[in-house]
Amino acid sequence: MPVEFSGWTTYCDKSKHLKPGQEPKKSHGYTMYHGTLKTNAPAIISSGFRPSAGGTLGPGVYCSRDINKAMGYPACAPNDRVVFKLRVRVGKVKRFDMQSLNQMTSWHQNGYDTAWLPASVLGLEEDCVFDPKRLTVIGIAHCTDSSAKSSLESLIKQKSQSQDPKEKDLKLCKGCGMQTQDKHTMEKCWACKASICPFMKNHVCRRKGK
Repeated sequence: MPVEFSGWTTYCDKSKHLKPGQEPKKSHGYTMYHGTLKTNAPAIISSGFRPSAGGTLGPGVYCSRDINKAMGYPACAPNDRVVFKLRVRVGKVKRFDMQSLNQMTSWHQNGYDTAWLPASVLGLEEDCVFDPKRLTVIGIAHCTDSSAKSSLESLIKQKSQSQDPKEKDLKLCKGCGMQTQDKHTMEKCWACKASICPFMKNHVCRRKGK
């Protein structure tokens, strides 16, 4: 007996929400976290990160996909710490293991944008991004001071509103739910005649009379 099927299913890459321990892919963007002093937070949001001169992985901005790692930095009273939620464009990634620890501070000279130290090496996973422009603060993941948190979130909103107009003009497609500059053209399904967007993750027809 033949089986009739109309519609499609697409694979949606959720890799920007990779769990700690999963290897980041070249040129992808990921959600990460960065701990800093509450007094430094406004300047970072307004003017961007200043890379550290050194550290386990050499110079760069340190962050992690494991919020527990970010919650340990800097060494200060918990009430004095803020943990940023970041969007990080990793670029070309260098993965380190126990056999390559002697190259941990020279990766950028070899053409890499980000160094990744898996949790299996020293405990909690850690990333070092050489160019601070690859990091964008998108939220406050931890701040015990509710007033300070509200103020910082307002700064983040102001910063996002002052970004490239092309990014500000993104609109939500009612069909597929994606953010887009150009309006998606809705089509009629050839089988059930429902109004659909070609960029929908999936569409399963339920034709009447079948």
